[in-house]
This record gives sequence, structure tokens and C-alpha cells, in this order.
Amino acid sequence: MAMNREQKRLMQRQGHVDADGQPVARQRERPNQPRQRQERTSPIQFAREVRQELRKVAWPSRSEVVNYAVVVLITLIVMTVFIAAIDWVFGEAILWLFNV
Repeated sequence: MAMNREQKRLMQRQGHVDADGQPVARQRERPNQPRQRQERTSPIQFAREVRQELRKVAWPSRSEVVNYAVVVLITLIVMTVFIAAIDWVFGEAILWLFNV
């Protein structure tokens, strides 16, 4: 099997090949074995965990949100005008090309 060093190391870490680069024989999973059932969290526990994670988020301040919104709107307007201008130029070029 031809592979470079990075591929070989990656496949070794994943357990697909041995140190010599030869494929490793894997045992097949038995479909008859029942999977261990994971315990599900309750909706209340889920809500608590979500709340805890949201407390860790670095929320932007109001002024940052306003600044970001203004930047997005200005960019949107500039790109719209740019695309409209290119569309108009190409439209006129096509009409000139076909003498319409």
C-alpha cells in the first residue's frame, strides 16, 4: 500500500495499519449483541445544562451588535449596487453585440 508518512501515521493512530504499514485484521462487530442503552437525561436536566452553557457564552454588548449590524447593512448595499452595475453593463454589452 503506497502512502506518505502523514497518511501512515494517521492510519496507525486510527488502528487501520500496524507499524510496518500493513493492514490490521479487525474483528467484525456482531449484530446480534444488544447495544448498551444509554441513560437519557430528563427535559429539566437538559434545560439546566443548556442554561449553564449559555452562561459561558461571551455575549456581545449592545454597541457591538449595532456596529456589526451597520457593517453588514453597508456591505449588503455596496454588494447589491456592484452586482446591479455589473448586470447592467453585461446587459448593455449583449444588446450592443447583437445590435438590438
